[in-house]
Amino acid sequence: MIRIENINKKFKKLQALNDISAIFNRGQVISLIGPNGSGKTTLIKSILGLVKADSGNIFINGKQINGDPSYRSQIGYMPQIGRYPDNMQIGHLFRMMRDIRKLSESDVDADLLVKFNLMSIFEKPMRTLSGGTRQKVSAALAFYFNPAILILDEPTAGLDPLSSEILKEKIMQEKKKNKLILITSHILSDLDELTTDVMYLQEGRMVFLKDINALRQETGEDKLGKVIARVMRDNKKNSLWIDEVLAMKSSD
Repeated sequence: MIRIENINKKFKKLQALNDISAIFNRGQVISLIGPNGSGKTTLIKSILGLVKADSGNIFINGKQINGDPSYRSQIGYMPQIGRYPDNMQIGHLFRMMRDIRKLSESDVDADLLVKFNLMSIFEKPMRTLSGGTRQKVSAALAFYFNPAILILDEPTAGLDPLSSEILKEKIMQEKKKNKLILITSHILSDLDELTTDVMYLQEGRMVFLKDINALRQETGEDKLGKVIARVMRDNKKNSLWIDEVLAMKSSD
């Protein structure tokens, strides 16, 4: 569904992405992990067309991204920090997005609206919402149009434990529908049940992209945090990365 070919992106002297190539397919849940500044967000924004790569190509379902934003209708995106007009009411936001896409209420997936109980506060303006409630709105919007591709940037950050479990259950449901899901998270324990493949980035380079079960077999570890730490330990050249990996919040 997504093919990335030799993507490079530089911000002044910072090489944010360095010759990244990867293929992501239906049914995969790709965990994009790595320390802060490793290039995860830049890669996501490049796929979304929010950042233009200096060189290389990105294809969505075989069609190259070339400035035409129509392909984004296939993608549900949950940003790490959702920014919305302060005076816009929650209900108005969802109605506006539905009207832009010319969809009826029966065409949308309101599951998270119901489970997060957002309909009961549809009249509230966005400026009055807590960070956790804004996160719920972002999550509900990402899934709202039943997209074939989901890109979730730190999806459980700021959510209470119950809401976090609701969201993870929703991700599992979409995984069973053979969708492609890309997730970034520093809370590695949240990814244990979801992940099919791990893409590890460091200083703009892709260190590896591997099936999680293969990684578990290679390392003899079950938990994702310990898997990554073992991979880093086993590669002496990467010894400086170990502390970064272990510093990621994980409740192993």
